[in-house]
Amino acid sequence: MFGKTIRVLISSVALIIFGFILGGTFAPSVADEPGSPRAELVTEAERLYADVYNRVAPSVVSITTSSRGGGDDQFFADGSGSGFVVDQLGHIVTNFHVIDGAERIEINFFDGTIVEADVIGIDPDSDLAVIQVILPAEKLVPVPLGNSDDLLVGQSVLAIGNPFNKDWTLTYGIVSALNRTIIGLNNYSIGGVIQTDAAINPGNSGGPLLNLRGEVIGVNSQIELQNGVRQNAGVGYAIPSNLVNRVFSDIINFGEVQYSYIGITNRPIDLNLIQDFNLPNNIRGVAVRQVRPNTPAARGGLRTMGVDTIDVITAVDNVPIRSFDELVGYLSIYTRPGQTVQLTVYRAGQQTILDVTLDVRPG
Repeated sequence: MFGKTIRVLISSVALIIFGFILGGTFAPSVADEPGSPRAELVTEAERLYADVYNRVAPSVVSITTSSRGGGDDQFFADGSGSGFVVDQLGHIVTNFHVIDGAERIEINFFDGTIVEADVIGIDPDSDLAVIQVILPAEKLVPVPLGNSDDLLVGQSVLAIGNPFNKDWTLTYGIVSALNRTIIGLNNYSIGGVIQTDAAINPGNSGGPLLNLRGEVIGVNSQIELQNGVRQNAGVGYAIPSNLVNRVFSDIINFGEVQYSYIGITNRPIDLNLIQDFNLPNNIRGVAVRQVRPNTPAARGGLRTMGVDTIDVITAVDNVPIRSFDELVGYLSIYTRPGQTVQLTVYRAGQQTILDVTLDVRPG
């Protein structure tokens, strides 16, 4: 009898202690209020991420595309992606490849609203599209575009999207590199691209890459191809916000986007090139392999690579250009067909200034 009493007493004490632990440490309680010990477990950085997510999630949309099938004229879902609201007129930016070929575009909002969208304009060269929904202005929460020229390698970024139909997923990373190029849907390069290690997967396409101020600094568009398969490997690409802004404005104002064309191919600058042409070993720029006939480059005086001479473009309008990727990005974002740009060219040990009037990109 005495032993049974002791066992009951020990069990009661254990339950009291365990209950104290649950109540004081793990169980939800008033300790979750700001200023409480539990609230102190959340870092300032985590609060910042949560704040950006809570502010921007209502601007992000889930996109489902459908096409007709069968004899009953029903729609069947055949694709998905992401997008974001840019104004209170209902304009949404996404990737062109997300809505390409769709017969119906379904837009899901964070608050549960579901509506259909119309295509306003497309730009396969940048893989961007503008679509529009009809909703009251108070139902629309635009997200601002930031300045992608201000980005730094190592800067923290957040992505919000719908990978694998997991709606409004937040991922975190950094800017891994700047001024990458990726191939658009018309086989022209997209320049000024942001590389990030924030997790991007199928379904993130068209969603925003954000700085910690909650501004869109890129549109998540591609992930690195590994063994013929696109999967997240810590190398994702986002179209820079300054190009997004240019494409959006041109689609809204002119119904299309026209890019500048210069008419050259390039050769990478490596040790062989430096030695073959006696170039400075620290030269940065675009080594011109070929100047296509009857192009702005030909008319402006650029030369095709010869046996002992090569033109290296080192600046455009006094803006240093370190690679072909940077040249593509600069021309796409900051120039228009018909505009004359000033090229700084290293040729035979001398700097030469050439005026080149740009054409419209063919095709």
